[in-house]
Amino acid sequence: MITGSLVALVTPMHPNGDIHWEDLDKLVDFHIENGTDGIVAVGTTGESATLDPDEHCRVIGHIIKRVNGRIPVIAGTGGNSTREAIELTSEAHKLGADACLLVVPYYNKPTQEGLYQHFKTIAEAVPGMSQMLYNVPGRTACDMLNETVERLADIPNIIGIKDATGNIPRGSELIEAVKGRLAVYSGDDATAAELMLAGAKGNVSVTANVAPKEMSQLCAAAIAGDREETDRLNELLMPLNRKLFLEANPIPVKWALCRMGMIGEGIRLPLTPLSEKFHSEVEDALKASGVL
Repeated sequence: MITGSLVALVTPMHPNGDIHWEDLDKLVDFHIENGTDGIVAVGTTGESATLDPDEHCRVIGHIIKRVNGRIPVIAGTGGNSTREAIELTSEAHKLGADACLLVVPYYNKPTQEGLYQHFKTIAEAVPGMSQMLYNVPGRTACDMLNETVERLADIPNIIGIKDATGNIPRGSELIEAVKGRLAVYSGDDATAAELMLAGAKGNVSVTANVAPKEMSQLCAAAIAGDREETDRLNELLMPLNRKLFLEANPIPVKWALCRMGMIGEGIRLPLTPLSEKFHSEVEDALKASGVL
């Protein structure tokens, strides 16, 4: 089972929007050196929505090669087309990803039965690939209910779900309902500590991009049930958990990494660089959390 701090890695870019492969290597090494437990490649934070299919697979393959088996790589391969998601998942499997992350289909608003059939079809089409579901209704306009996840938990290669609802009672109910048949991971930095203390196995984290060591320590403490250490680290990271979402992710976190000297300013339209009025707030959060 993959556990701990799973960074939702940004995709660094040149000012013209081309992928910056050297900075990507630097980020991978930065995370391995600072205790990150796994890398999620080309998820929302990695700007999956604006990478074409070839770039999408190239980034996944590049990260897998750079990691070289040192930590797990989870490839973002979801989509609102079941056929496209199967193609991406199959390619990620060929490239050697340890698992894939499959977002709830966005925009077309399937029913709960449609969601069940979507994920079941992908799992059966690529049976050798461990698959992690991803529920983020704030972005997809479609909410996968706990009852649907319970049904999917019986499919052998569906091994987890990233729950980005930020709803602790609901997440706790899901952990109890699946009874270990699949792992629940937080996908919401601000509430991740509480969900891990309630039994979640890790956090797919935006904040880990800028504070990998501290997030890894937080996840370890929370999974171990160490409330005192969890609270201490959570308080340290909370300024980042809040300020890295002042504008749509990954706008603030890419600005923060640029401010840290880790990457350049590149980001793809329709996303734009962080508004100047928020610069001081994000910088203050980096300083408050000890990153700067």
